[in-house]
Amino acid sequence: MRKRVVARLAVVLTGLGWLSACGDAGPSAPAARRPLYFDVKGLLDKQVAQLTQRKAAVTKRVSLRDEATEIARVPGVKWADELQIFFQADINKAALRGAYVVDSVALPGGLLRRTYTRRPGQPNAPVARLAVVQQNGAAVDVAATIDQDNPLFSTRKQLQLQLSSGQLRAYKVEGTQKLVLFDTLRYAAAARVE
Repeated sequence: MRKRVVARLAVVLTGLGWLSACGDAGPSAPAARRPLYFDVKGLLDKQVAQLTQRKAAVTKRVSLRDEATEIARVPGVKWADELQIFFQADINKAALRGAYVVDSVALPGGLLRRTYTRRPGQPNAPVARLAVVQQNGAAVDVAATIDQDNPLFSTRKQLQLQLSSGQLRAYKVEGTQKLVLFDTLRYAAAARVE
């Protein structure tokens, strides 16, 4: 039962990745150009390399629809695949330049929160909001809300990465997906990196 729920959620998340690719906002900015917004892709590339090198395992809590939450430990993780959905939070694509309002707030403990909010009338910008909390220039929490709506489907995803000392410690995905002629699908996955 556990493996079946985890496998079904993996299929759903992979399907969401493919569906969201249909609404891709365009090619990424050239590597030589400094990112205008927070560099989600750069952060994820670095984490994938670190986690792959240390062969990190993960413990996941997964729920799909109204079924009971399943817990599974995954010792051999393909990190590029595992974190694929988080790459959707990348707002540094050429077509998205100027699509976001940036707000910065100093928080207690030397933390800084930058929030990138989609401006109205930006149909090519699926990320509605990206919030990044940093300490001494290093991200400690990255949260994104991704909305997509077209005649075939609508989705809403809440993504969160938690880091400590520059290393990914935990992440979660919660969302809903509604396909035409089908019921709304609710899913959630939370993981702790070991």
